Amino acid sequence: MTEQQPTQFERGTDGPKVIVVGVDGSESSLRAAAYAAGLARRQHALLAIVYVQPVLAAGAAMGAPVAETTDEIAEDLVAQIRLETERVKGIFDIRWEFHTFRGDPYGGLVKAADQLKADAVIVGASEQAGHRIIGSVAVRLVKAGRWPVTVVP
Repeated sequence: MTEQQPTQFERGTDGPKVIVVGVDGSESSLRAAAYAAGLARRQHALLAIVYVQPVLAAGAAMGAPVAETTDEIAEDLVAQIRLETERVKGIFDIRWEFHTFRGDPYGGLVKAADQLKADAVIVGASEQAGHRIIGSVAVRLVKAGRWPVTVVP
């Protein structure tokens, strides 16, 4: 008979290794990013911050500079994230990456989560009234059933 060594309990080591959070500049998405950053820090996970640039064919047809506008939003989001990262440097250190995808928010987040091999997806609660018609991004992600999804109010 062999003697078994007692197994030492590991707190918090089996959690997510890649956390995807969707940001679009809205207050709820920035709260989701803050929540995701805290989770990533505690789990020693990679935080993948994803901005999905909308493809608006109608706006482009009218001559609106859609691509330039969404690029500016992405650049502004990265600047905000870098500023916050510098502000908490030395207090909270997390590994993070910023990614942009093009498309609708749901499709872009699904693509991002698949490509980045996400263990969890975090989004802010919808602030738009139209989500009642086609369903919010959060509800659609939950229904997809492919990752644990956290919705931050």
